[in-house]
Amino acid sequence: MGLLRDAGLAWGMAKRLVRGRILHRRLERRLAATAPLPKGHYEIGVYFADGPVNLYQIRQWYKPLLELSAAHPVLILSRSAPSALTMLDEAPLPVAFVRRVTDLEQVVAEQPLKLVLYVNQNARNFQMMRYGRRWHVFINHGESDKMYMTTNQFKAYDYALIAGRAARERLGRVLWDYDFDKRAIQIGRPQADHYSGDLPYTPDDRMVVLYAPTWEGDRGAAAYGSIASHGVALVRALLATGRHRVVYRPHPRSGVVDRAYGAANRQIIEMLRRANAADPSAQHVHDTGPDLGWQLGAADVMISDISAMVYDRLAAGKPLLVARPVSPEAEIDAGGYLGDAEWLDAADAGGIVDRLDELQHDEAAAARLAAWVEHYFGDTTPGATTARFHAAIEHLLDEWERHARLHAGDGPSSHTPDPDDPAEE
Repeated sequence: MGLLRDAGLAWGMAKRLVRGRILHRRLERRLAATAPLPKGHYEIGVYFADGPVNLYQIRQWYKPLLELSAAHPVLILSRSAPSALTMLDEAPLPVAFVRRVTDLEQVVAEQPLKLVLYVNQNARNFQMMRYGRRWHVFINHGESDKMYMTTNQFKAYDYALIAGRAARERLGRVLWDYDFDKRAIQIGRPQADHYSGDLPYTPDDRMVVLYAPTWEGDRGAAAYGSIASHGVALVRALLATGRHRVVYRPHPRSGVVDRAYGAANRQIIEMLRRANAADPSAQHVHDTGPDLGWQLGAADVMISDISAMVYDRLAAGKPLLVARPVSPEAEIDAGGYLGDAEWLDAADAGGIVDRLDELQHDEAAAARLAAWVEHYFGDTTPGATTARFHAAIEHLLDEWERHARLHAGDGPSSHTPDPDDPAEE
């Protein structure tokens, strides 16, 4: 058995190696066919060290950053070959592939990057953060009350662009000696001004229900996923009515840790396929597309887990239900919206139809929702949050200019490589 296991591992490694070489050759051809980046041009960099599974984190920033680039050129810095290849094809912004630290050094030397933006907390962010004389700014990929949003890693960045008062209060409960007035800038959610994608169905009188669960998590405290506990029952109930359209958008990592969770995900997908085959006019959607926006704006109601999707929907100001985690270890911050949310317990998932009918006519719930929208995002009038985002960027660029004048003549601004530093590999 040991020999068979070792042989299987060796075969898997060989296949990954071959796939990696093929992908790198494709990327080399793609880069060779792309015009070289103009030197001395880009003021803002967006650093992305993750693989394709987390591309959703930067995709939602494409349109806000594209609009920003009209005033200040923006460059995406990708450390992953698969991600770089995908973004070269889909991103509306230029992409630099910087696999090695020496590649990163070259971009830093050639481009006058004043701001570097980060959409997640990848450990490789620190390979970029070593470069001084530029602001390192955490912009995140969503707003939520998950424990991820209160990490002490916020202190590693010069600044953080946060959604609103709720984010500041949340961080204030955890971070010691952090200058919120200077380093945490409230902008709302610019992505809400840039909903993307086209409806994959023809609108009719069906109630559109967006079910957007998260993955199962890699530890008990983050076990927020509802696909196995709630999802199968609630989707089955909705498909049976003939008056609902289900848009199912599972997290792309669903099932990577728990096989049963992955099996429940596949069961829901098959249920949708069969329902569409039985009634093509139903037009239920299994949504795996890169665009995130049309779902939030089009759905009459949304069901989600504790994740950034709850707050993406909250920014739209429309009805939603939150699936209560079944794991007793799952951490729930009840000090914010989740303490006043409309919850869906696993035992009640099968009765989702009656629950949705009640929610749509609950005026008190609608009033509570509106108050929380303002608390989390401030003014959500179309264009208001984009204006705050642009104002924050202009402020940081002004601060960069001020410090550049203060420190003029202090010495070289680029990083000198350390041959003993493993990050140089």
